[in-house]
Amino acid sequence: MKPYEPDRLPIEPLDYKRLFGLVGDANAELARYDGLLQGIVNPSVMLSPLTNEEAVLSSKIEGTQATVDEVLEQEAGMIKPGEKGEDIQEIINYREALRSGHYYLEERPITLSLVCQLHKTLLNSVRGQDKTPGEFRKDQNWIGSFGCTIEQATFVPPNPFQLQDHLRAWQDYLAMNDIDLLLQTAVVHAQFELLHPFKDGNGRIGRILIPLFLYQKKKLSQPMFYLSSYLETHREEYYARLQDISRKGDWNGWIVFFLNGINEQAKSNNAKVKRIMDLYERMKKQIQVLTRSQYTVNLLDGLFDRPIFETTNFIERTGIHKPTAMGLLRLLKEGGILSELRQGSGRRAAVLCFHELLNIAEGRKVV
Repeated sequence: MKPYEPDRLPIEPLDYKRLFGLVGDANAELARYDGLLQGIVNPSVMLSPLTNEEAVLSSKIEGTQATVDEVLEQEAGMIKPGEKGEDIQEIINYREALRSGHYYLEERPITLSLVCQLHKTLLNSVRGQDKTPGEFRKDQNWIGSFGCTIEQATFVPPNPFQLQDHLRAWQDYLAMNDIDLLLQTAVVHAQFELLHPFKDGNGRIGRILIPLFLYQKKKLSQPMFYLSSYLETHREEYYARLQDISRKGDWNGWIVFFLNGINEQAKSNNAKVKRIMDLYERMKKQIQVLTRSQYTVNLLDGLFDRPIFETTNFIERTGIHKPTAMGLLRLLKEGGILSELRQGSGRRAAVLCFHELLNIAEGRKVV
């Protein structure tokens, strides 16, 4: 099989008659979602459950098997051994890459240099750390069943000798303004996946770039729109639509799929964010009644930022004096807001859990 020759950007011609209505619907739903984002005082804290969920689901597409609960438990010192621990570290790296990309974009646009930085973070001390983290590939790679030859591959990305030219063209396209931003986002993601510029981690980096690109182009007030829930649910079609670009040149089919994903995910996110905001306001009143404390907001932000935590870490993050904090946490346990996952003993701190927030984040019914 010959290496894939990427299409020139921007993609022409596209079936705008077919895409026009979908573009309008997706833009409207995303605008409603961003309206909610703009009303949140501290989105990085309040929406950390969505960031954790994105890291878990994007990694799950690539085969990792860990839940949001397990990631938070590991960070709280409840160490998961063996392969589970490796999966969790990959998810933590993904989340760190998302956050570092956000900080980078405060001052600069997305560049190939940023993409390499994100890749280095993603593969730090995990599977794939031997696959030249932070460097674009210099060898021909291919995709197919385990151990297959290039002739048996289902997809052969572009020749490494032309890769840098294709990447520079992709970077130039990021700086352009295409006919519609969501349509452009669909092309940006697909073209990156088809270039497959790294030896490992291409899918995850491509998905990290979706909210970062929307944020850079000021379509979002925060880079907190995550598509991996939709892509994981429709994983087979996700791969098939990308493959149809390389085999049939079917960009329209891919863009229809992507825009439907934006539309559906925005509606889902809207509902989830409203539930999180309602929970925050309800808990603010409940905690104030329970504790009658001046530290109500500190407590609340600490719980939303990390709903499974060691008590010692909670004290560090909130800055509440230890005896006061321990007394307040005891009141929250007695009031049924927190449950204990691990008892404290000796120097080992207790691990507590704010289940109601986790239930919303993972779409579980409150019990």
